[in-house]
Amino acid sequence: MVLGSRWLVEGAVAFARHLGVSELIVGLTIVAAGTSLPEVVTSIIAAARGERDIAVGNVVGSNIFNILGVLGITSIVAPGGIAVSSAVIGFDLPVMIAVALVCLPIFFTGGTISRTEGFLLLAYYAVYTAYLILAASQHDALPRFSAVMLEFVIPITALTLGALVLREMRSKRSPGRRGRTGPKD
Repeated sequence: MVLGSRWLVEGAVAFARHLGVSELIVGLTIVAAGTSLPEVVTSIIAAARGERDIAVGNVVGSNIFNILGVLGITSIVAPGGIAVSSAVIGFDLPVMIAVALVCLPIFFTGGTISRTEGFLLLAYYAVYTAYLILAASQHDALPRFSAVMLEFVIPITALTLGALVLREMRSKRSPGRRGRTGPKD
């Protein structure tokens, strides 16, 4: 495992240098996806077998452990701690917090993440990755991309999530109706 980890890190650093992008970008995309593949497979198998609590617990538990356990241990072991770049503090950390907040209404709406919501979450990851690539390459499309995100996608998402929460709250107050019990699509 140590040898595999070393190869992954050295390969990611070499890949980043070869492409001329920051190691942070490679860490946030390729390395993060590569280290998450076992969790993806575990969650898919659990969900396919009807063990959805295992699937959700695996993802949530893994993220909590990665943030608190892995980051905590590595900062203890690393001489001088781990420096956090201004890019992480200014963009990636707020995105991580926003994603956690986006997930809350989904969990309130009947305790089920529908296929549509799953596609939406996957699309948001694709948009986040696209932003990282555009920003790293200082592409001409970055200002338009950012403007569309800020002026259209984020407000529409907030309104949609708000509507979902209101609908769920109303359905719980109505005595003859229940919240949704499963995926509707």
